[in-house]
Amino acid sequence: MTYSSNATGILLAAGLGTRFDPSGLQNKLLATLPGGTPVVFQSARRLLAVSAEVIAVVRPGAEKLADVLNEAGCNVIFSADAERGMGATLAAAVRATSEADGWLVTLGDMPWIEASSYEAVARALDGGEALAAPFYHGKRGHPVGFGLVHREALAALDGDAGARGIFTTHKPFAVAVDDPNVLRDVDLPSDLAQA
Repeated sequence: MTYSSNATGILLAAGLGTRFDPSGLQNKLLATLPGGTPVVFQSARRLLAVSAEVIAVVRPGAEKLADVLNEAGCNVIFSADAERGMGATLAAAVRATSEADGWLVTLGDMPWIEASSYEAVARALDGGEALAAPFYHGKRGHPVGFGLVHREALAALDGDAGARGIFTTHKPFAVAVDDPNVLRDVDLPSDLAQA
């Protein structure tokens, strides 16, 4: 670990991924990258490189996913509210880590984000920014850093919009990165081949 953030990492891994497999039989987060590593394992390890503590949120019944995340080094919580959307799962993670100094939030289906991007956002957050996000060519990506000032708003989130509402009322500190992967996720099986 080159830089250790004060922020608690949150890995959101409770989605259904229906675009990846409309039948719901294959969880895209357990699909393997060309080297054989599960998508979510690599996403977790990248976040763990800067956050000593990472909470991963999964939906009830996702024991295999929880096992992979535990193996990666995450503390896993099952969110009974996962069916209500990303906002509800993010709120569950924040409530479970209410003593945190801040949160570095990313998605389980974004395994290619470079370590330097995580570190840059973490440094901005640890340096006092209340809201920080990486920007690649003017587009906001992940991970997103949230300071303590946002604790109540995060803990009250619900629905599938995630934390978008916070971004409508607060302008994030823009961390310019040369990493297109802050915008890149796994939506379809063909995305895995483009690794």
